[in-house]
Amino acid sequence: MSESVSLRGRTARRFVKVANHLPVIGNMNLNGELQNLRSDREREWRCPEHLIRTVMETDDFGMELLSRTENYLSNCERKAILQLHGGGYYGRMHNTYRDAAAMYIEVSGGADVLTPDYRVAPENPYPAALEDALEAYFWLIEQDYRSENIVIAGDSAGGGLTLALSLYLRDHHMPMPGGIITMSAWTDLTKSGDSYQENFDSDPIFGGTRNTLVYKEGYYKDHDPMDPYISPVNGDYRGFPPMLMQVGEQEMLLSDTLSVAQRARFAGGRIRCHVYPGMFHIFQMGFTLYPEAKEAWGEIARFLKVIWQK
Repeated sequence: MSESVSLRGRTARRFVKVANHLPVIGNMNLNGELQNLRSDREREWRCPEHLIRTVMETDDFGMELLSRTENYLSNCERKAILQLHGGGYYGRMHNTYRDAAAMYIEVSGGADVLTPDYRVAPENPYPAALEDALEAYFWLIEQDYRSENIVIAGDSAGGGLTLALSLYLRDHHMPMPGGIITMSAWTDLTKSGDSYQENFDSDPIFGGTRNTLVYKEGYYKDHDPMDPYISPVNGDYRGFPPMLMQVGEQEMLLSDTLSVAQRARFAGGRIRCHVYPGMFHIFQMGFTLYPEAKEAWGEIARFLKVIWQK
């Protein structure tokens, strides 16, 4: 399938391969603690003039709400996206996810976007991230966002956390979101899928080495990695809302998405699973730089339009 990859897409793939295989600096590399270093030292994010950024603190973690209007708290018909960022359960929120929040607002036609900077390993292993995601979800509901008007979206570990949160909500008879979006979701922390071997050499981000976040075990620590709230690939997807799952053909995590999609279909769910030829882990974060990323965000726009239409 890779022959259909655009020139810019191939260039992006080569770039991320080089960037993610730089020499280790001390005890850090780009797939590990440097993610937190980037969060600490990156430039102050410049909020677009037409948006309002509201920064909040809970007892355990921070959250940011990006909105087009100051009146978001009083309108119960307002739509919201709960964005759960990636980073292997080790990386914190950084500016890429603020840019992604702005993109979600654009493709959704104005939905508010809440991004929690949830607690991460190794200091805060499971279930800290799940607890924080749950608190963020109910913060939205407490602000009069109806659950059917909330979409939970996440990439990589955030995609797995999106599914884990939804499983938890369903299992505990709590209000379910109106839809789910995952990008390159990490759903199998046991790494049992075929693509972990088949794409080991072709994955430009995680491939060719076991010195990456994929092989760290500090998130689940003393817990069973087979637990569906840790590895949602083992979950039961009965009663789930519509789902859009996107993944790159060359990812080691390809089977993580395909397996969940198969389980969701078996459970009778409405799911759109799109494997993008030749693409790599969270290629959507290229936004509009190459055709494949633009296509992915266009697909998200269509998905949101369908599930929110009245």
